[in-house]
Amino acid sequence: MEKPTEEPQQYKQPSRKGKKAWRKHVDVSDVQAGLEQARDEVIKGGIIAEKPSTDLFTFDTKGSEVIQRSYNKTHKPLKADQILTQRSAVPAIDSHKRPGITDGIIEPRKKRKTNGVSPREYERLREVAYGSQTIKDVIKTDDAPDYDPWDAKPDEEEQDPKFSYLEKAKPIRAPPTIKEAPISLAAGRGEVPAVPSPKPGTSYNPVFEDWEALLITEGQKEVEAEKKSIYEAALEQERLARIAAAQNEPDYDNGAQTEEESAWEGFESDYEGAEWLKKKRSERKTPAERNKINRRKEAERREKWEKKEREKEKQERRVGEIVKMAKEEAKRRELMTIGGETAEVQEEVDDRVLRRRKFGKDVLPEPPLELVLPDELQDSLRLLKPEGNLLKDRFRNILVRGKMETRKPIQQPKKKRRTYTEKWTFKDMVVPM
Repeated sequence: MEKPTEEPQQYKQPSRKGKKAWRKHVDVSDVQAGLEQARDEVIKGGIIAEKPSTDLFTFDTKGSEVIQRSYNKTHKPLKADQILTQRSAVPAIDSHKRPGITDGIIEPRKKRKTNGVSPREYERLREVAYGSQTIKDVIKTDDAPDYDPWDAKPDEEEQDPKFSYLEKAKPIRAPPTIKEAPISLAAGRGEVPAVPSPKPGTSYNPVFEDWEALLITEGQKEVEAEKKSIYEAALEQERLARIAAAQNEPDYDNGAQTEEESAWEGFESDYEGAEWLKKKRSERKTPAERNKINRRKEAERREKWEKKEREKEKQERRVGEIVKMAKEEAKRRELMTIGGETAEVQEEVDDRVLRRRKFGKDVLPEPPLELVLPDELQDSLRLLKPEGNLLKDRFRNILVRGKMETRKPIQQPKKKRRTYTEKWTFKDMVVPM
């Protein structure tokens, strides 16, 4: 009986994942070489990689004499180096002049020069600069200025008789406000200092209590500003919604026609129909109705008068409060007077809170937020980043103190409008009789 034919098969290779196959096919020659090298180093004194640098290297501070001699043969030293290398055994003569040792002749003592200029040359330069008369006290101590621009007198020139009808130039007068103190824009009663002292919470390394208080204060301000902006945005949306609703409403006046249009078409419209005819005519009022109207008007007049009286009383009470506050302030100053010297205590004024009345419509620039967040706090001065602008801070301080006006100067003023007309008198013709 014949064997059944089978399909051709590939050669079955034994697995290489067993322990025998791993031991057979792994090359460990590099490991054996490393172990042999380590044994040789141990025999010779120790493993080199584990030794410190002081055992392996030495510092050569002297140099090789053989190399130096061969270098000197090919490279000739400089002449300056040769002179410096020559050292004499005899010390040099001291050229410094000792005080008190003279040759017996007394010479007049000379004045020392000031910044390399002799006194005689200095006096000559002063005469050249200030004229023939030498001025010793150049800086004046009195408060009177040398030149006052408001006191300058106009040049008096002889006026031509042809122009006698012209007015003479008037002298320049100083404005009355030049003697008044500037008005501060801050809301407080105290004065804003020229250089305000910074708050302790703005330091680069602040105390936690001061920094937390400043953070809470500024956070509340930002929250209030955000609430205000959200409220204004809601009002604006409501206004726009009302406008859109009014535009979508049907216009009833479009179908109405005027009396002239109806008459032109040849018929009367119902728009002026029965409603106008049924309207009640104004009749004569009875005495009872007139008395009622008079009583109502009298009550309104009395209520208006009482309201004015109440406002006057409020103002009078306010005057009393102001006088009382002034007296309390005077008493406080008297108590603070010690030995005839008054201790001045300046109230801290916040320059961010401005008064209501301002000059002009221009907005005062807002001060920068001087606050460092928790992730921005640094523990080293080298990691700090420059912040702020001294020029902007100084400019805003001048505006708040009233030294300058917030309103911008008008660069192009509006010109007066003039109408030009043509005279028609030349067209009037008179016929001779």
